[in-house]
Amino acid sequence: MMRKKRRSSVDKGEAATTTTKAKKSRNTGRQPKEPAPEVTNESVFGVFLREAGVTLKQGGTSNEIAVDHVVFQKRIQKQLQKSPRYPGIVQEFTAGLESHIEDPERFRNCLLPCVPRLSDGDPSNVSSFQESLLRMLLGIEMLQTFIINTLLEKLPEFMFDGTGDGGLSIPHTIINQFKWLDRVVDSKELAAKLMELVSVAPVEVQRDIITSLPEILDDSQHNDIARELNSLLQENTQLTVPILDALSSLNLSSSLLTEVRGAVMVTFAAVQLEDLPVVVKFILHSVSASDAYEVVCNLRKKLELEQCVLPPVLQASQSRIKSKGSAASASAPSAGSSQDSVTLILDGIKSAVRFQKMISEAWLKAIESVDQEEDHKVVDLLVLFILHSTNANQSRRGAERVLKVKVRNGLIQEALLQRTFRDYAQVMRGYFPSILALAQSLLRSPDPCVVPFGGHMYRHSFTAFDSYCQQEVVGSLVTHVCSGVGGEVDMALELLCSLVTEKPSEMALYAVFVKGILDYMDNLTPQQIRRLFHLLSSLAFGQQQQGSHIQDDMHIVIRKQLSSTVPKYKRIGIIGAVRIVGSMGTTRLKSKESPNGSLPQETLRQVTALLELVKSSSESSPEAAALYYDELANLMLSSTLDPQVQQSIGKSVIDDFQVDFVVDLGPEISGSFPFKPCVLYDLEGQGNIAINLLPLLAKDVQTKGEQQSQTTKAHKRVSPLCLSPFFRLLRLCEHKLHQGDLDEIDGLLGCPLILTDMDVVEKMESLSKAEREFLCTLLFHTINWFRELINAFCEQKEIEMKMKVMTRLQNITYLQTMLERALAETPGYVPPVANFDGESTDVVPLISAAPVIKAKKDGTGKKRKAPVKNSTESSSQLEETNVADKTLQEQPEKEKEKEVRHGVSLVSYRQFFRELDMEVLDVLQCGLLSRSLLDSELHTKVREEVLLGPAELVFLLEDMHRKLEFSLTAAPAKRLPFFKGKSDKSVGFSHLQQRSSKEIASYCVQLLPALCSHLENCHNHFQTMLSENNGVVDGPATDVQEHHLMSLGYQLLLQILNTTFSWSGFSQPGQRSLLKKALGVLAERLKEESAELTLGQLVKQSFEYLVNFRSTMPSLSTALCLSQLLSTVSEKGGNPAAYREQTASLAKKFLGQAWVTASGERERGNKFNEALHTLLRIYLEHVDDVLKAVEEIAAEGIAELLNASKDESSASWPTLNRQTFLVFYKVLMAELEKAIRKIPACKVSDSTEAQSEKLLTWNLAVRDFHILVNLVKVFDSRPVLNVCLKYGRLFLESFLRLGMPLLDNSFKRHMEDVQSLLKTFQLSTRQLHHMCGHSKIQQDTSLTNHVPAVKKSLELFVYRVKAMLTLNNCQEAFWIGNLKNRNLKGDEILSQQSQASDEDEEEQRSPPPQDQSEDEALETNSEESKTVNREEDVDQDDIIDDSD
Repeated sequence: MMRKKRRSSVDKGEAATTTTKAKKSRNTGRQPKEPAPEVTNESVFGVFLREAGVTLKQGGTSNEIAVDHVVFQKRIQKQLQKSPRYPGIVQEFTAGLESHIEDPERFRNCLLPCVPRLSDGDPSNVSSFQESLLRMLLGIEMLQTFIINTLLEKLPEFMFDGTGDGGLSIPHTIINQFKWLDRVVDSKELAAKLMELVSVAPVEVQRDIITSLPEILDDSQHNDIARELNSLLQENTQLTVPILDALSSLNLSSSLLTEVRGAVMVTFAAVQLEDLPVVVKFILHSVSASDAYEVVCNLRKKLELEQCVLPPVLQASQSRIKSKGSAASASAPSAGSSQDSVTLILDGIKSAVRFQKMISEAWLKAIESVDQEEDHKVVDLLVLFILHSTNANQSRRGAERVLKVKVRNGLIQEALLQRTFRDYAQVMRGYFPSILALAQSLLRSPDPCVVPFGGHMYRHSFTAFDSYCQQEVVGSLVTHVCSGVGGEVDMALELLCSLVTEKPSEMALYAVFVKGILDYMDNLTPQQIRRLFHLLSSLAFGQQQQGSHIQDDMHIVIRKQLSSTVPKYKRIGIIGAVRIVGSMGTTRLKSKESPNGSLPQETLRQVTALLELVKSSSESSPEAAALYYDELANLMLSSTLDPQVQQSIGKSVIDDFQVDFVVDLGPEISGSFPFKPCVLYDLEGQGNIAINLLPLLAKDVQTKGEQQSQTTKAHKRVSPLCLSPFFRLLRLCEHKLHQGDLDEIDGLLGCPLILTDMDVVEKMESLSKAEREFLCTLLFHTINWFRELINAFCEQKEIEMKMKVMTRLQNITYLQTMLERALAETPGYVPPVANFDGESTDVVPLISAAPVIKAKKDGTGKKRKAPVKNSTESSSQLEETNVADKTLQEQPEKEKEKEVRHGVSLVSYRQFFRELDMEVLDVLQCGLLSRSLLDSELHTKVREEVLLGPAELVFLLEDMHRKLEFSLTAAPAKRLPFFKGKSDKSVGFSHLQQRSSKEIASYCVQLLPALCSHLENCHNHFQTMLSENNGVVDGPATDVQEHHLMSLGYQLLLQILNTTFSWSGFSQPGQRSLLKKALGVLAERLKEESAELTLGQLVKQSFEYLVNFRSTMPSLSTALCLSQLLSTVSEKGGNPAAYREQTASLAKKFLGQAWVTASGERERGNKFNEALHTLLRIYLEHVDDVLKAVEEIAAEGIAELLNASKDESSASWPTLNRQTFLVFYKVLMAELEKAIRKIPACKVSDSTEAQSEKLLTWNLAVRDFHILVNLVKVFDSRPVLNVCLKYGRLFLESFLRLGMPLLDNSFKRHMEDVQSLLKTFQLSTRQLHHMCGHSKIQQDTSLTNHVPAVKKSLELFVYRVKAMLTLNNCQEAFWIGNLKNRNLKGDEILSQQSQASDEDEEEQRSPPPQDQSEDEALETNSEESKTVNREEDVDQDDIIDDSD
């Protein structure tokens, strides 16, 4: 039955070949017009095939098959097996096959698929696609080996024929016959033969064979063939891709895979660029979790993408060569193909990162581990972008974090980013969303170090990508500007400005986006508004006028703002209008409209009209007018205006100034004024003009009063408020019009002012409040006038002018002392505004914004002296005064009455003074230059006057220090507080903000020789003073005021040098030459050498030069400044460790010196303590052995202090006394805790010696801790207890984390040492317990806040020791008993005696077992009680004497 059924199916199959002829022909793609002749083969081979259903054809016609290939194979097998001549018939069959395929055409037919034979009327069960005849015969096991051998023997005949007709490659077709066979009879033999063939075949055939191996061989052969392929890979890099393709498809053991991957890495450098994607993909897809990091590190090291892409210049030249028809090198890839290869490499990395978490983590770790800037590669950035874009396994956050850390540490810099964008723009375009998101994140970062890098990412994205990306970049930057966050807004505006400058035509397309910022100006500062209008006016009114479509909108906004009565909006209008004038009125290049480059008449008319509009809008408000003058002055300074515009502005300014502020001097000054007017400060001798200050101020005060009493029509007011701004505009106009020559207005430098006699300041108490305020305002205006005069004439070279400038400086310092006295008598006074672009010019500043330091009264009713005038901001660490408050209380009453006249500090009034230009600091050189210049021309007396005096030197140095602190010190990004404060730290620095920090640093380096000269002068001054007074500071020859000024100048000079050398910009590669120049100045002062020195040598010589000043330090704060400067300089050479010992010994010398003031009293007060705190930290941070240094101070210095009388100091540490004990104690505790955190953690692999060394270190640390903790018995003030509890807990936690694992491992080998350490430590922990009890009794919240955490750590300590004993099989040594609550003196706290205390700390103690010589004693908070009767022992354990 079964046989019959199978037979019928075969018959049916044969019959089916005749049906649907047309359809089958169409399916097979062949429809011959007439049948091809059959091969008449009567051999066994031919007969068997015919009977089995295959018809052999001649010519180019495929063989025909009438049955399915499975049926055909069964029929052949059956015929062979059933034949009476079996097995000989097999040989006959194969011989027939061999003779048939001798003919190449017939061989080709046998390799090609058979086509179904169709007979009309018969249904067909044959599929439209059939295998080739040879492949069907390969499926018959008894024939397989012979046919394989035959085919492999035939293959070399066709190896070098190439591709035949119709694109058919015979070798390729032969190899295809072996693929996916149901069973390979002898797989090992087949593999061997194929590899033999590979060794002799040409490259194309080799590739075909190798890539087919996984589809030919079964799994048993995979490892063997992989080894052979591995060896072949190392011999022939041309076969890299096919071998790796094959290997990635083979089923290999992990060890073999590692071996293969290692071989691939070795040949990595020799791989062709187009093969790299496959290599990278293989490497990443063959890693395991254990070796992922190592593999990725190696791959990153070897993947040199920089060498894959030609630089743009070479790309251009190569494309030109190709376009001329020259034959380009075949090996050199074109720019496009190399970019494609890089894209494919990154795609390989991307797929690996996306699907394998360990790969993404390994890449992050590999990039993170690079610690040198030059070791970072383009691939690092690209991989970070990939990780961010895929966000596989939350890699986005990791990529962002790593990028920020690298940028912050200066390891990934703008040069690398620029190179990446330049060479891989096409590749990076695919990651644009990630680049944009990262740039946004960096720009929003509160860390100022990373913000600029985000800006670079934006700028390069705009430059390198298409218009869609440009639109996104501009949109994102506009969003940043509208956010209102200071640092973010500044950077975004700066970027937009630079893009407008570099790419005006592209930016013009997006002008409408930028214009949208005008709706969000409420959140912008005046400086930001200035930049915004500069940006918009450049777009709308620039020379090309690409953004002319927003001109009308700009005009509308400006007119609307100018007509506003709200000062804030009027200010915006003035700033905007002046910026538009700057863009419209700028000098033009020659063009068709203006052949000579002059401004077109229509534009000139518009500019003039706009200036008139602004002038008329601001006339009624002095603040608005002053802002207009300042803005116009800034424009004159920074822009190149057309000469016609300059002329029109200059003419009106000089006329108006003369009319408004200059008067002819007559015999007497008419009018009624609050004070008697007189002409002062005349340097001309017989001048007949004067600045009309007092009368103008009197009139202005009167006008204000009238305006308040009645509403009058707005009209032009000439206010003294405008005097300084107007003069600044006047001198800048003159400077521009006459190329720096100020002869036209030089009379104003020596011109007198109409003021009042300054003796009136002595009688301030008798004046009314209005008169006092009038006098203060007059002094402010006078000082500001002189400040502007110095700004104007400081660069003049004539000796006479220099002398006048110096005299004006002396006038300022004198008037400031007058003002200090006047302000002391005028509490609540608000000065006139001097900087009009600040936030609060429209609102009268509150007293909190400019706090007046009033002279306070002490208990006796007498006034106490406020700080003297020359103190600076709190950050500058300057002494406010020579004498501390306590000393003042001991002074005689009469002295105190005199001291009150010193007045208030002007620190809080700085925003009410006009800003000094950077050029004024050139005067610092004058004092030194004058001595030689003036010898031959002027008398000795005059020559001496022209030198800088101490007061003038301090005045200039204070200003310079403030400027450097503002511009060179990296401040955190300015974020708006929740409640916006009134004070703005940038007020008074608006001119400085126009300069980059690099310009300011360069200017400082130019001034360094002059600063060094002043430094040496100060040193010589104090050296001379010490020698005159026989080494005593407070000798009879000491002038207290001069000493104070000189020491202040000394300190300021050191601070200025420190701020300059601390500038973060020196770490950038481009500023290395500037740093070398700066260090060269210091080195040359020591020894003049013309030879070029290395950076390290320069640092060494600079350090030696600065150390020489150590002998003449007048105060501890000056000594601190020197120590900080030396530390800063030592870090610049790349080897700061070489200078640690010198820095530490110098700090120790200063700490071991008794510091007294010029009046002979010991230095004290908050400033002194702050300086001492920092200096002690510098000492302990730089000393070699911190633990030894702590013990030296704690055991020796403090012991000496305890034995000294109340007001005396320690003999070996004179700065250590009872007033400074807290400073020493806090630093010692903090540095001790920091030091133990640096003790290396214990490792199981540590040797006995290493363990002993660590144990010894911990023994020292615990001993130091014990000494410090027990000091609270003597010094039991609240601040000391607070420090002890805070750092005691931190020490305990570090001991548990780092020390206990060491004890675990060392217990058996160093039992006695461990026990000794724990006993010492137990004494400290018991003292901490007593302090907790004391805190609760005192009910002091500042102390009790620490108690829970301390108690928790104490309890953890007990259980941790129990764990250690258990680990070492000594748990029977652990015994717990109650520990009574005691106070600091060790007395029992009775209030808890009758209660079961939850707060008790328990004592553990046990008799030692056989193997232990000493006991363990530890505390806990547990309520458990096992040995109550041990309390007597507990009391006896308090070894420290409690008598005090």
